[in-house]
Amino acid sequence: MILPSKPKIVREEGFSGAYEIDSLYPGYGHTLGNSLRRIILSSLPGAAVTSVKIDGVSHEFSTISGVKEDVIAILLNVRKLNFKLLDNGPYECVLSAKGVTGIKAKSIKLPSQVELLNPDQHIAELTEKNASLVMTLTIGKGLGYVAKEVLHKDKVDVGTITLDAVFTPIRRVNYEVENMRVGDRTDYNKLRINIETNGTISPREALEAAIHTIIQQLKAIVGFQEDRLPEEAKGMGEKMASHAAPDASEAGVMDEEDTADMQEGKEDDREALKIRIDSIDLSSRLSNALEKGNIRTLGGLARKSEEDLLKIEGLGEKGVLEVKEKLAEYGITLK
Repeated sequence: MILPSKPKIVREEGFSGAYEIDSLYPGYGHTLGNSLRRIILSSLPGAAVTSVKIDGVSHEFSTISGVKEDVIAILLNVRKLNFKLLDNGPYECVLSAKGVTGIKAKSIKLPSQVELLNPDQHIAELTEKNASLVMTLTIGKGLGYVAKEVLHKDKVDVGTITLDAVFTPIRRVNYEVENMRVGDRTDYNKLRINIETNGTISPREALEAAIHTIIQQLKAIVGFQEDRLPEEAKGMGEKMASHAAPDASEAGVMDEEDTADMQEGKEDDREALKIRIDSIDLSSRLSNALEKGNIRTLGGLARKSEEDLLKIEGLGEKGVLEVKEKLAEYGITLK
C-alpha cells in the first residue's frame, strides 16, 4: 500500500492555516480527516477563566452601580480572554478600577506564569466618578469544553460565579476530501485541513499535536494482552458470532467511503454542537441576547426555530440572519 505524503503548507496567515496530505488510500481521507478534526477540537490543552468573584455581587444576574454593563455582559467579555499558562495552575488574578474609565484586559494583574494574548479585550465601562469594579479571576488549564457542573463538583465560596470553561485553543477546524490520481488509479484521496486558533497555539502546532496524539493512542494498542478472556466471556463472544450478519458475499457491502461519510457527518455534528456561543465570532449584542435567552451552545441554537429566536429580546430579523449564517459555517441549521 502506498503511504501518504507528509502535510504540506497551503496557507498560513495569522492564527489560521490550511494544510494538505496527498496520496491517501481510497476512503482514508475521511477516516483520517474526521479523526484529526475531533482530536483538534477536543484534546488540545488550553487555559480559561473557570470562576469569577466580583466585590459586591452575589450572582450573575446582578447589576453594578456605575457600571454600564450588567454582570452577564461582563462575564461574556471575560470568556473572550485568551490566556497561556506556563504550568497547570490554577492562578487567581485581580482586576481593579475606579472612576470614569473603560476597563480593558491589560488592567488585570497577572503572575509571570500567565500570559494574556488579547490585552485590548474590553471588559467593562465605569460611568460614574465614585464607581469601582474589583474582580478576582481564577484561571486554569484543561482540555476541550468542560461544563461548570463538572469543573466545580465541590461547593464554592459565597459570591463566586462559576463558568463553563472553553479550554480549547481552537476557534474553527474543518476538512475537505477530493480524489486524486496515483499511478493508474484516480480514487486516491487528497485531504485538506483548515484550522483557526485563538493565538495561544499556531495552527501548525495544533495539527502536529493531533497527529502525535493519534500515533500515541495507536501505539498503545499494538499487540494483544497475554491473558485470555474468561471462559464465560469467550462463550458469550461465540454466541454473538453465531448470530452475526451474513458475510459480504451474501448481504452486500456498503462502499467504505460512503460509510465513512455517514459516520464522519454524525460525529462532527456532535462535536460542533458542544461549541459555546461565546467562543464564536458573534457580535457582543447577539451573544448577550442569546445568553439571556438561556442559549449557551450551538446545540442549544439547533433546537430552536427561527420563530423561537425572534421572540428573544435583542435579536430581531437581522440578528437571526447573522445567527443562521454563523451556524452554516459549522454545518448546522435551525430547527
